[in-house]
Amino acid sequence: MRSPHTDDLRLAHVLADDADSLTMSRFKALDLHVEAKPDLTPVSDADRSVEEAIRRTLGRARPRDAILGEEQGSSGWGPRRWVLDPIDGTKNFVRGVPVWATLIALVVEDEVVVGLVSAPGLNRRWWASKDEGAWTGRSIMNATQCQVSDVSSLADASLSYSSFGTWEQQDKLEDLLSLGRRCWRTRAYGDFWSHMLVAEGAVDIAVEPELEVYDMAALAVIVEEAGGMFTSLAGRRGPYGGNALTTNGKLHDQALSYVGSVPAGDDPDEPPRDGGSVHNLTSRRRSDFD
Repeated sequence: MRSPHTDDLRLAHVLADDADSLTMSRFKALDLHVEAKPDLTPVSDADRSVEEAIRRTLGRARPRDAILGEEQGSSGWGPRRWVLDPIDGTKNFVRGVPVWATLIALVVEDEVVVGLVSAPGLNRRWWASKDEGAWTGRSIMNATQCQVSDVSSLADASLSYSSFGTWEQQDKLEDLLSLGRRCWRTRAYGDFWSHMLVAEGAVDIAVEPELEVYDMAALAVIVEEAGGMFTSLAGRRGPYGGNALTTNGKLHDQALSYVGSVPAGDDPDEPPRDGGSVHNLTSRRRSDFD
């Protein structure tokens, strides 16, 4: 039986194929052009080329859909919106580290229904659509289903993060260290990979203190379809809280007890407020490791 989003997921794979060709052709290129954006994070000619290519294809294949991308912002209106991060992990990309990916998500009425993460430098891809499970492999024809781990104790858990920098800037580094001291293992796999390893069951907890919706949308549906939980540090489900805690579900409350932050009067079960949805984004400083 076809899923309502089968064609959208197939299109996401086509978009990712094109993105992979572009990014791999520019990876380690001697003439790669890199500059600093106003928030001091780097952007390369590859970032911009990938987003432009995806937008062109979407313009032909889904002309009525809106688009939100890291490099070109928001365009179009309507209940369906594609959310794009052309290269998640640009600092890795420009330094020749193969841990970076193109993130593609489809959001319908603020719910992420399709997510795809393509990391050609790792020769891996992860994808999911709502109620259809999460999958990983080199291609759609060579895939295995993702399933989060069954670990229920922090003492047995593996924790992944990206860097200490933003935690320290927000005066929350001790929170991360406190959680890490209670876990069996800590590693900074970083960016998208931390969360995809949670979806696979190789890592049990991944946490980031500052992210944008395009950093998270594709990851959220993949983790949830693998049986895990994806919330903000305030416990709000989905990619709209400005930060992320990903777990296998069994460890979520335990992890939140160390790194969680629920502001006074904020109910984590409430829907996103203005500025917290994919349709109303506020500008915030990007983390120093994206």
